[in-house]
Amino acid sequence: MSRQDWRLEGDWLKNCNCAFGCPCDFLAPPTQGECQGFLGMHIASGYFGTTRLDGLSFFVVVKFPGPLHEGNGDAQPLIDERATPEQREALFAILSGEHSDEGTLFHIFSLIVARLHEPLFTPIELEFDMAARTARLEMPGVLSSRVAPIRNPVTDTPHRIRVVMPEGFEHLEGEVASSDIDCAGDLAFTTRGGHSTLAHVVQTPQGVAA
Repeated sequence: MSRQDWRLEGDWLKNCNCAFGCPCDFLAPPTQGECQGFLGMHIASGYFGTTRLDGLSFFVVVKFPGPLHEGNGDAQPLIDERATPEQREALFAILSGEHSDEGTLFHIFSLIVARLHEPLFTPIELEFDMAARTARLEMPGVLSSRVAPIRNPVTDTPHRIRVVMPEGFEHLEGEVASSDIDCAGDLAFTTRGGHSTLAHVVQTPQGVAA
């Protein structure tokens, strides 16, 4: 298979069951021992080869028994039902990591996931406000998640904190918030008051461009 050029730009959301400030970003073990969460994006503009991907969304639910770098993870892709067969194949090709440089997000993903579950094709509704640290993700009967600012435990005022990763392979800068998740599918779980990162990203075969 010849390697294809691709590019994805849009709103990136990562929610999980860990404490605020995703331990994975700091090379630390998951807060509760195992990692359960999801990550993905709404593609404002994107392509794979000659296939346009503008306006589509995809997310991946994950479960790892320990730190992500130790692998042995499970993953289930959730793909926008509006994607055509050609667009579905394009998204799967990007997720496979076969068209990415070594050490980039999707290449790493391919190494640490031991079991890739059958994808689900579903309506995906995403409301996303990075500056306000709010988001709402709905996939009927599959995944529901809410994001809100972290609240100061004394004053109850919104608390703001950013994570800046100059050499990050997922994003370069993200707003940290609080998330609630209700997930069905093969990797079902529920969590309240977990971590959330909201970011605007540009992903390419060479890694994060912005």
